[in-house]
Amino acid sequence: MRFDGMVAVVTGAGSGIGEATARVLAGDGASVAVLDINTEQARLVAESLPGSARPVVANVADSAAVDRAFAEVEAELGPVDILVNNAGIPGRSLTERITPRVEAQMAEAATGHITTPLESTVSITDAEWAEMLHVHLFGTFYCTRAALRSMTPRQRGAIVNIASICGVEGCTGFPHYSAAKGGILSFTRAVAKEVILQGVRVNAVAAGYVDTPMAETMTPAMRAALAVQTPLGRMARAGEIAATAAFLASEDASFFVGATLTPSGGLVTV
Repeated sequence: MRFDGMVAVVTGAGSGIGEATARVLAGDGASVAVLDINTEQARLVAESLPGSARPVVANVADSAAVDRAFAEVEAELGPVDILVNNAGIPGRSLTERITPRVEAQMAEAATGHITTPLESTVSITDAEWAEMLHVHLFGTFYCTRAALRSMTPRQRGAIVNIASICGVEGCTGFPHYSAAKGGILSFTRAVAKEVILQGVRVNAVAAGYVDTPMAETMTPAMRAALAVQTPLGRMARAGEIAATAAFLASEDASFFVGATLTPSGGLVTV
């Protein structure tokens, strides 16, 4: 795959899947805008990439900030050809609250009788729910809208939305994250059917459990349990998800429209 002469925006590119995706695209010739809410992480990643990489700081949950960020990208690098919507948050506060209950369930599972309720949905606050949807789902919309303003007049472009298997089948204990990722998958299908007539392809990646900084919110026992649940026997590496995103952004995926690929080690297949 080659992206010579193309401009790519990768959100949440300061670490994890976003950073790995930025590295793949830059390594294959793209000029990459490393968009992240963390100024220092964006700078460090951009400085480590080959070619014309630029750090861009923005909160994707802020519509005006997204529009300013894309204007900055176009002024410095040129019109956007590739957008990878990856920015996300793990919902750390909820994870911390339900972790003892998850581990209790794991211990009880060995006895064949689980009695501890997670009490996740009833404990989610309005603020936690809103933040999760604003970063993941609203952020994907804001960035997609900004990119399409440049892509559709030129009749070219590729957008890849990073979702999750939680959006495919729901992840127990994380209804807000599952709702946000499920919304991204439906959004992907709807927009893909709309804009393909204007030369823009939109697809999604529903990743399985990935070993990234976001996963550090889980205890070692929880991480081990997720690896055991995965038929391949381990969590994904960020680079494996990045390779899938790069494929969908490339001309090798020219007949993929509104598709969802599921690199999940066999955990979920669609």
